[in-house]
Amino acid sequence: MPDLLLEFFSEEIPARMQARAAEDLKKLVTDKLVAAGLVYEGAKAFATPRRLTLAVAGIPVRQPDIKEEKKGPRVGAPEQALAGFLKGAGLTSIDQAKVQPDKKGDFYVAVIEKAGKPAIEVIAQIVPEVAKAFPWPKAMRWGEASAKPGALNWVRPLHSIVAMFGPETEEPEVVPFTVGDVVSGDTTTGHRFLSPGPIKVKRFDDYMAKLDAAKVVVDPARRAQMILTDATTLAFAQGYELVEDEGLLAEVAGLVEWPVVLMGSFDPAFLAIPEEVIRATIRNNQKCFVVRDPKTAKLTNKFILISNIEASDGGGAIIAGNERVIRARLSDAKFFYETDLKTKLEDRLPKFSQIVFHEKLGTQAERIARIVALAGHLAPIVGADVVKAERAAQLCKADLLTEVVGEFPELQGLMGKYYAQAQGEDEAVAHACEDHYSPKGPDDMVPADPVSVAVALADKIDILTGFWAIDEKPTGSKDPFALRRAALGVIRLVIDNNIRLPLLPLFIWARGDANGKDLLSFFADRLKVQLREQGARHDLVDAVFALPGQDDLVLVVRRIEALGKFLDTDDGKNLLAGTKRGANILRIEEKKDGASYTGAPDAALFAQPEEKELARAIGVAKTEADQAVAKEDFASAMTAMSKLRPHVDAFFDQVTVNADDPAVRANRLRLLNEIREATRTVADFSKIEGG
Repeated sequence: MPDLLLEFFSEEIPARMQARAAEDLKKLVTDKLVAAGLVYEGAKAFATPRRLTLAVAGIPVRQPDIKEEKKGPRVGAPEQALAGFLKGAGLTSIDQAKVQPDKKGDFYVAVIEKAGKPAIEVIAQIVPEVAKAFPWPKAMRWGEASAKPGALNWVRPLHSIVAMFGPETEEPEVVPFTVGDVVSGDTTTGHRFLSPGPIKVKRFDDYMAKLDAAKVVVDPARRAQMILTDATTLAFAQGYELVEDEGLLAEVAGLVEWPVVLMGSFDPAFLAIPEEVIRATIRNNQKCFVVRDPKTAKLTNKFILISNIEASDGGGAIIAGNERVIRARLSDAKFFYETDLKTKLEDRLPKFSQIVFHEKLGTQAERIARIVALAGHLAPIVGADVVKAERAAQLCKADLLTEVVGEFPELQGLMGKYYAQAQGEDEAVAHACEDHYSPKGPDDMVPADPVSVAVALADKIDILTGFWAIDEKPTGSKDPFALRRAALGVIRLVIDNNIRLPLLPLFIWARGDANGKDLLSFFADRLKVQLREQGARHDLVDAVFALPGQDDLVLVVRRIEALGKFLDTDDGKNLLAGTKRGANILRIEEKKDGASYTGAPDAALFAQPEEKELARAIGVAKTEADQAVAKEDFASAMTAMSKLRPHVDAFFDQVTVNADDPAVRANRLRLLNEIREATRTVADFSKIEGG
């Protein structure tokens, strides 16, 4: 079947937009192909700084023929209704319609047959529609046509469009259409400097080979791999080690069509400033990689840059130009750092009273005061020194007012550590200044030092309880204050450090009774996410959180783990099934009777031995489970519950719950309630799926 090759060639597309644009092009075109009945075999999209490319394989030669029925008016309907039906169906006579019986009578039905169009005609219609509605984050108009109504908006001026369609065994055709004032064709352009001439292409393989020869690597993944391999090799050849950076690699791959790796250097005197500042300066300003000495693991005064040309002088002028810029940028960074060192962190704090954190939550100074109080409250719980925790909490935000963090916001926290160390703070205090933002994501490190843990928890608990107090909660996909991340951070801090920290009293201590229970429910949802990523079942989280007082995350997780293991056993599965059966009967009968069958059953009304045995077993199991839960031995609590299984099975096999005697029936329903209450010692089984 035929294949489609499509290329939009323009001025430079910003690197940050390329990957999304390639995916958008693929989705928009292929969705429209499928909607038109042209189901394809596969599609690939690529981007370079100057082109978006799409290859779609296995497109049918033409659309399938369509046969559809259009129901018309009832036989005997007025002439006006019949005339409207004939016009809408494209018929000239009512004799061309068939009569189809219906339960409401006989109706006219028109059978409309439409021959499918050739695929090339459909594509010629689809591509301009996609181009005109393309979702660029930012787009522009250009030239004389820009003032005309309906002028094309594209990310940068569009120069040419390649659109070729045809099978491998035949010469492909140009798909004829116009976008703006650009007419589709079979000609593209190679590298801007190394091979700028026109290139005629036929199909995808031919296109890729000819562009490769014209110094254009179309595939961004291949460009990135070339950069990484060549940079690693160049660093190794000079006795260094490349400091890898996935984000920078992806960005640089979007800045060049033919990557050439070069190495430059800077004054070793700049190595006196923190390595992270050097790296941020070189990365952010020049998009260059840094290298380190593998023997010491410290940065060297070398950097690796990626050029887009093979220069005749071997890249000497390019290296020199980058060295000049980096020297100036590092001079600025060194000045910022040395200036920052002249002011102590605590001397910066008064300025926070003039900076609003949130209009309903006060200034940054008020927020810091809350964090200090919370850190002091949490310190004994997490085993931290109270004085150090409060000191770290007082200083942890101060680096936000420094010159370096103003220039490189991503270094907040880290610079706080460096400045705290420089002014002689305790190491635990200094590290807490850096660590209190952690963990920032699911793969980020979790602080373990007690002072860091206390301040990190205080920071996150304050922001959560604060925004809950003013009813600024995440909604749908919107979470402007990153509250989901904060809650996951608290969960990881508590669980990874095995901290026994009842959350509800802490929420109340921090903010009073400001929707504490609702916030706890939010934590339950976040815990589901965390545990689901680790393979746990979300319904088990619900089953445990449904019990009262479940705000100790460490115990909740232990309970869930024990419950999961129990439900993997035959005893657990069968007890769940029996418990759910009893709960369903109880729910139905309570709804029917408008009554609640709570309270202890009357032993004198037990008419069958299975009732007596079940009642006895429930009493024993509940006692043993209560004792085990009190010792936080949840595995033993599950074992105690498992002893109920044969008695529950026997009860349902031999006993009719809805007995003729109303008193006996009510008593048996109370016994079912006892099963439900007994299992709630370990979990709310009604929340568990299956059974």
